[in-house]
Amino acid sequence: MAGAAPEGAAALVGVLNKVMKYAVGLGVGASIIQTALFNVDGGERAVIFDRFRGVLPETVGEGTHFRIPLIQDPYIMDIRTRAKTISSVTGTKDLQMVNMSVRTLSKPDEDRLAWIYQNLGVDWEDRVLPSIGNEVVKSTVAQYNAEQLLTQREKVSRQVRDNLHQRAQDFGIVLEDVAITHLSFGTEFTKAVEMKQVAEQDAERAKFVVMKAEQERNAAVIRAEGESEAARLISEATKKYGAGLIELRRIEAARDVADTLSKGRNISYLPSGGNMLLGVQ
Repeated sequence: MAGAAPEGAAALVGVLNKVMKYAVGLGVGASIIQTALFNVDGGERAVIFDRFRGVLPETVGEGTHFRIPLIQDPYIMDIRTRAKTISSVTGTKDLQMVNMSVRTLSKPDEDRLAWIYQNLGVDWEDRVLPSIGNEVVKSTVAQYNAEQLLTQREKVSRQVRDNLHQRAQDFGIVLEDVAITHLSFGTEFTKAVEMKQVAEQDAERAKFVVMKAEQERNAAVIRAEGESEAARLISEATKKYGAGLIELRRIEAARDVADTLSKGRNISYLPSGGNMLLGVQ
């Protein structure tokens, strides 16, 4: 019995040693597997840097993938569309200062992700878009006068979009939309525009006054022609009918006067002859 206890203890120690060896092996294996795995989330791609071959041309899509530990390193790049606003202060063709803001919706070209990472890095957007955006805005605005930027805004926006799209392709950037979101001018030009608007309003007001005077003149001419025609007709009637027409007009005038006087309250009628004080002693 006394010899059985040491044998059992030795057997237990041997089992524990084996468990520890297996546990260490499993831990090392799990650590190696964990190191060899990496995840790529939705809307992302991974660019692999190999210590012997450099940046690999093929990118890795979404999901869980294997890599060679200590030799390959994955760099995650976002390929989703993102918005960025570019502001630029530049001069027009007529030397007016303009403050223009352009909003872009851009994403990297998936087929050129390896080149983008190798030449621009993961912050390609901040490296490229501000510089080419200012370049395109300045070159485009310089082709127009300040007034044309207002009256031909759609044309200017289209030209900025086309030129910026072409420049972005040189860097592997896809522009989905470009729009002018803000456009303002210097104080001098703003005052000039206000003065022009006031001058146009004054011109319209003067035009209205001239038209009114012209209408009044035409009305006076028509009225004079009517009076002349009436005088001619009266003259012809006088020649034809003699004093009868004059007597008719006198009777009509007297009737109008009598009708007006009859409506007055303070009007008294006196006989044409005789004495009003009859029978007065």
